[in-house]
Amino acid sequence: MNIPMTTKIDILEVSPRDGLQSEQKIISTVDKVALISRAIEAGVRRIEVTSFVNPKRVPQMADAAELMRAVPKRDDVSYAGLVLNYRGFERARDAQVDEVGCVVVASESFNRRNQGASIQETLDQWQRIAREARDCGIKPHLAIGAAFGCPFEGEISVEQVREVAMRAAEGDPAEIGFADTIGVGVPSQVRDLIGRIREDIPDIPLRCHFHNSRNTGIANAVAAVEAGVRTLDASIGGIGGCPFAPNATGNIATEDLVYLLERMGIDSGTNLEKLIDTAHWLEGILEKPVPGQVAKAGIFPLEKTAMDEEKN
Repeated sequence: MNIPMTTKIDILEVSPRDGLQSEQKIISTVDKVALISRAIEAGVRRIEVTSFVNPKRVPQMADAAELMRAVPKRDDVSYAGLVLNYRGFERARDAQVDEVGCVVVASESFNRRNQGASIQETLDQWQRIAREARDCGIKPHLAIGAAFGCPFEGEISVEQVREVAMRAAEGDPAEIGFADTIGVGVPSQVRDLIGRIREDIPDIPLRCHFHNSRNTGIANAVAAVEAGVRTLDASIGGIGGCPFAPNATGNIATEDLVYLLERMGIDSGTNLEKLIDTAHWLEGILEKPVPGQVAKAGIFPLEKTAMDEEKN
């Protein structure tokens, strides 16, 4: 299928949730609000703020309700909360999220470890959550984890992911995402999977979520855009990873993605300099370097004034 190259990509900023969830240092609610505010100032308009999960399993997300009360209230910004079950949805609904994101994992083994339930049980809960979310005016969307490979079962077939996606589509999601949870995917996989999914469910918007564990995340993002995906997840600084997946490292960095898109002539609606500034600020909050590359290397081409100063 020949997909015309787009001139616009939307970014779902995931640093406050997926970015911070595995950090050993507990980040204060005040600093999380500052991160969210900085992302908004940089032009981000969709933000995955937190997850409504058991704080004993993910201590970093223990302040979910408090954080939702503290975020800047703006009509042009949509806040998403991740939930793994119906109880999590109730908490997200009460916290007044704009979007609720559910997860089902493409492999049975990983789904049971991550959700504590079978794929079928998770999809049954998704149906209920999606229905009740729409009744409350909340946008429900679902991400399929380990869509490109599983740490416990190995290769995941395209047919397996397609089957889960078709069953998920029965819940009438506002969007379906495909996550490379452990960063094993390559561009050919992305093009193949997204191409087939677009044929299966042509009317549902698709989103992709890539991790950079094996340095393929940015290449996979390009493949997703070429295959017709119009929303990508990214995390300022490239921080993050799944706490339940062995050796899972960070997400693709928002500033790296935006640099790439801009050089390709694709607008993300964000300010690259402000994203880089936030990545540097985040290093201070985390007390360690962040993985992103553009924040280290800088923007190219340099402004003429900067080049003139170097000559002098």
